[in-house]
Amino acid sequence: MFMWQGTDTETTYPVRPGVQQGPEGAVGTVTDRQSSRHPCEDPRVSVELSRDRGPGSVLTTRTRTAPRMRVAALISGGKDSCYNMMQCTAAGHHIVALANLRPDEKQAESDELDSYMYQTVGHHAIDLYAEAMALPLYRRTIKGRSLDTGRTYTKCEGDEVEDLYELLKLIKEKEEIEGVSVGAILSDYQRVRVENVCKRLNLQPLAYLWQRNQEDLLREMIASNIEAIIIKVAALGLDPDKHLGKTLDEMEPYLLELSKKYGVHVCGEGGEYETFTLDCPLFKKKIIVDSSEAVIHSADAFAPVAYLRLSGLHLEDKVSSIPGNDETTNYIHNS
Repeated sequence: MFMWQGTDTETTYPVRPGVQQGPEGAVGTVTDRQSSRHPCEDPRVSVELSRDRGPGSVLTTRTRTAPRMRVAALISGGKDSCYNMMQCTAAGHHIVALANLRPDEKQAESDELDSYMYQTVGHHAIDLYAEAMALPLYRRTIKGRSLDTGRTYTKCEGDEVEDLYELLKLIKEKEEIEGVSVGAILSDYQRVRVENVCKRLNLQPLAYLWQRNQEDLLREMIASNIEAIIIKVAALGLDPDKHLGKTLDEMEPYLLELSKKYGVHVCGEGGEYETFTLDCPLFKKKIIVDSSEAVIHSADAFAPVAYLRLSGLHLEDKVSSIPGNDETTNYIHNS
């Protein structure tokens, strides 16, 4: 268990007007979870929704200060990795690089790779994601497969986990990172493998979302101005024609309804859906979707699997963004 000492500080994010927040004083606190907290977390941050739920209200993130780390953020383009980056910044860490594993585009159906570890839908837009944050992006093609699928993991030649090891090893050498931002919420499979890689590289995994209540998390993400759209559906009740391209705040009431009816994970932790982030307070520019097309992956009568191929995108300047990541870059490292 990692222990930290320091003083409390606050970071505030503006709340999107019209967003319905939780009850007054609703709190999702990592630091108070004695029984479920895992060593992959940095136990310094708690998130509290403002009591003022009007258009000018804010989302307050309370942190305990500790030595600042240089952090690489594992990103898929989705909401979870994005929100975890926001928590890292609120905790005083400095995100210096982005890391992404992508499929081999020479393979058939490379948009949707059958991977236990990585989200690949939306990977074509990751370059713009990095430009929106003005951070260097390190990418590696996934060469391995899911070979060691047990509850524990040991180094396995040819496993896709080793692609993550090689990617983070390179970033550590180039950027002198000390920590890794990880957007894991519920998957022990992913947690065990990320921890294995980080331990071998002497890096600290930072997983602020780990085992958080998913309804609280979804509400916080929306309230903190993360604009993410649904780019994949794969669950009973999710219709490609109706729900692909919808934003999180548009989908929240329906996802809560599906959770009560069918036990759907409201944050998509059962693989029910995946997202792509178009804007958040850490972005210096926002991503605009000009064109897209729906691709049916599996035409199941009850739970069709489909995804959105983002075929046309561009960036637009923003009026302001949350300060903190001032380093800019004009290069992308591919391997």
